[in-house]
Amino acid sequence: MSAEVLSTSVLLEGDLFEVQRSLIQENGTVYSRDVVVHPGSAVIVPYFDDGTVALVTQYRHPAKSDLLELPAGSIERGETALECAAREVREEVGFRAEHLSQITEFYVSPGFLSEKMTVFLATGLTEDPARPDSDEFLTVRRIALSEAIEMVSRGEFLDAKTMLGLMFAGMALDKGV
Repeated sequence: MSAEVLSTSVLLEGDLFEVQRSLIQENGTVYSRDVVVHPGSAVIVPYFDDGTVALVTQYRHPAKSDLLELPAGSIERGETALECAAREVREEVGFRAEHLSQITEFYVSPGFLSEKMTVFLATGLTEDPARPDSDEFLTVRRIALSEAIEMVSRGEFLDAKTMLGLMFAGMALDKGV
């Protein structure tokens, strides 16, 4: 790495993330970067024996719209991405997963956000009553995975984690994961 971080200060401390400003020196040039520091998230593709996946519809204020997306949540302090995935599939969809397999991970927008999303394929699902957070108002919808992948190709999802998660789930299942 040719860049050196000279200093970092906290501009904002929120409940879920903070905003930091770093002074960086690279190739003789000094510049600043503001970064939203986020603990990371787990994304879950709940895949049922009948070939369907569970998605949730919820209001997303930055998009000013209800979005259909895969269940996901932020990693809590002291929690791993795997533990977060197990918790979120129960909280949001109302199922416990016998198997959670990591199928990909990615940075959401590494130009200003440190959040890394880890995507898990959840199988061996058994009912376990949903326990959404008090500020989560979700509607669960099951769709055939093949149809959901077609929806991705038709541009019917606006949420990147959902597009990537569904495509990687399809590839993983094709490989027998």
